Amino acid sequence: MSKFKKKTDKGLPAVSTASLPDIVFMLLFFFMVATKMRDSSIMVKNVVPEATELVKLEHKNLVNTIYIGKPLPQYTAVYGTAPQVQLGDKFANTDEIPFFIEKFKAKIPEPQRPMIFTSLKVDGEVTMGIVSDVKTELRKSGQLKLNYSAKRKQ
Repeated sequence: MSKFKKKTDKGLPAVSTASLPDIVFMLLFFFMVATKMRDSSIMVKNVVPEATELVKLEHKNLVNTIYIGKPLPQYTAVYGTAPQVQLGDKFANTDEIPFFIEKFKAKIPEPQRPMIFTSLKVDGEVTMGIVSDVKTELRKSGQLKLNYSAKRKQ
């Protein structure tokens, strides 16, 4: 009989999972803080036309979006089937566009205001009459940088 016993290989020690809930909650809080929810819900039919020459906008936080299209079925009882202009979360007349632009400009820091774009998301079936009215109001309010949204042609 010997006093010393030979060590047997017991394998790797188990990985401690005690800090795992802390890591999960840190990731959860990070994504809750860093994620931006959609500002407005789309209330008009919006199937944008297809295009071949597209340019991606650099600073999406400087883009102000105006939707133009026929109201969705749940809104046709109130607004009819004629194309409507959606500013933010509500339908509006073209007369309200300058106020909408100024309200958006007030949120942007002064040095970045000249870089603001207005993006028109126009349904492909809408006639150019209402689009021309919107463009006229944008011109009157001094918003000359304009962008038409489209999807890439397959």
